[in-house]
Amino acid sequence: MKMFSGRDFGLAIATLGLVAMTPVAHAQTAAEMSFFVTSAGKGDGANLGGLDGADAHCAALAKAAGSAQTNWKAYLSTTAPGGEAGVNARDRIGKGPWKNVKGQVVAASVDELHSDKANMTKATAITEKGEVVMGRGDATNMHDVLTGSDSAGMYSTAGGDTTCKNWTSNNEGSAIVGHHDRIGLKETRHMKSWNSSHGSAGCAQDALKKTGGNGYFYCFAAN
Repeated sequence: MKMFSGRDFGLAIATLGLVAMTPVAHAQTAAEMSFFVTSAGKGDGANLGGLDGADAHCAALAKAAGSAQTNWKAYLSTTAPGGEAGVNARDRIGKGPWKNVKGQVVAASVDELHSDKANMTKATAITEKGEVVMGRGDATNMHDVLTGSDSAGMYSTAGGDTTCKNWTSNNEGSAIVGHHDRIGLKETRHMKSWNSSHGSAGCAQDALKKTGGNGYFYCFAAN
C-alpha cells in the first residue's frame, strides 16, 4: 500500500477543497451576473415581441442561470415615426458596472461601455451560461448581435429600417448589428464595433444567419 506524506495529504485536501468550492463560486458569480449575450434568440428572426418581449427573454434566461438580478433590459434601440425621438439602447440599461457570469467587468459605466475602454471581447461577451459565442473563424459564425444602434448606443438616424420594425418583423426590413468578437471582413474601426457594425440582410432567421448571426442580443441588468 502506498503511503502518503503529510505534505501529499495536505495537497489532496486542498485540491478537494478547490473542487468543492468551484460550484459555490460559480453560483455566487452567476447570482451577481449583470450582463450577457443571449444563449438563444427568440427563434423568430428579429421578431422579439418588441422591447417588452426582448426584456422578458433576458429575464427568463438570467433567472434560469441563477442570477439574482431582476430588472433586465435588452440592449436595443427603436425608432419612431414622423420624426419623433426613438428609444436609445444606452438609456435602457442603468448606470453599471456590469459583470458577466464569470465575474469579469465589461464596463464600469455607460460612458465607458461606449468608449475604447469597454472590455467587450469574444472572451468576455459570453452567454448567461458562461459559453463563448462562436465568431469569425469558427465552424459557424454567429458574431452578429442585434442592437439597432449607432456606436454611441443611440437609435440610428441613417434612414430606412434599422430595427426590423422595432423588433416585430421576421421578414421585411433590416437591423443594425454589432460584432461581439470585434472582428470583421475588413479590420476597420466600424467592423470592430461591438454594437454597430452593419445592417442585417433581412429580419428572417435565415437572413440573420446569412450575414453571420443567429438572432442573439445583449442583456444588461439595469441596476
